[in-house]
Amino acid sequence: MNEFDQIKQQQKESWNKFSAGWKKWDELTMSFLRPMGQKIIEFIKPEGSQTILDIASGTGEPALSIATMLTSGKITMVDISDEMLSIAKENAAARNIANTETIVSDVSNLPFDDNTFDSISCRFGFMFFPDMQIASNEMNRVLKPSGKIAVSVWNIPEKNFWVTATMGTIMKHIDVPPNPSGAPGMFRCCKPGLMKEIFDKAGFKNIEEEIIATTLDCGTPDRYWSMMTEVGAPIVAALGKADDNVKEKIKNEVFEIVAQRYPGNNLQLDASAIVITAEN
Repeated sequence: MNEFDQIKQQQKESWNKFSAGWKKWDELTMSFLRPMGQKIIEFIKPEGSQTILDIASGTGEPALSIATMLTSGKITMVDISDEMLSIAKENAAARNIANTETIVSDVSNLPFDDNTFDSISCRFGFMFFPDMQIASNEMNRVLKPSGKIAVSVWNIPEKNFWVTATMGTIMKHIDVPPNPSGAPGMFRCCKPGLMKEIFDKAGFKNIEEEIIATTLDCGTPDRYWSMMTEVGAPIVAALGKADDNVKEKIKNEVFEIVAQRYPGNNLQLDASAIVITAEN
């Protein structure tokens, strides 16, 4: 098994393991990520009988919202995690959305013919693809001529307090090896122009980037901590190296940091993403 295959296997196992947490916190996380999904939808303009591909679909958004906008079309949801796609199917059924299909697949080898889809959406998947250029090339291949693509990635750490409040504190107390340069990770795509360069090499045209802000409206510090430690694989992995005393110290420090910036029990932690749009 080569390095990329090992990464894919690790990611599949991790997303499957944490799928229960994502299901539990689905309402909160989907509200948090909605502005980026809305911007993606605004660009690709789903309608009529279009056939659309959503990559790294997770629990189903923005794919399910897109599906409701197609009168006779269909959206295909692709993810490396079968457990996450099971939740997406449950969410589709709960909303009586029938024009969807789910396929467990690796983005670097999509099981579709050339020129299959009218549009492609991908919300917060690119940062984790082992080879982002191969992924982009594959998306270009399966997208029809003049088709549209819109993806989102996280902006710089300094603009994402919702995650740095926890991870920054953890790294003060636990020896967490830094992510190798270019390795999959949350902030891998935040460098200005990086996604434009990848898309340009893949053959996309009219590439644009736009910064989108959102807030994680989690209410109390306890609710914030519970959510982060039940959906965040890197956080759980890091805390697993600490004893109970260190974990408690980290938790208390996170609470202090959050309270300093957001007093009271109405936490609205700031976040920032980049939405990249292009045409084939």
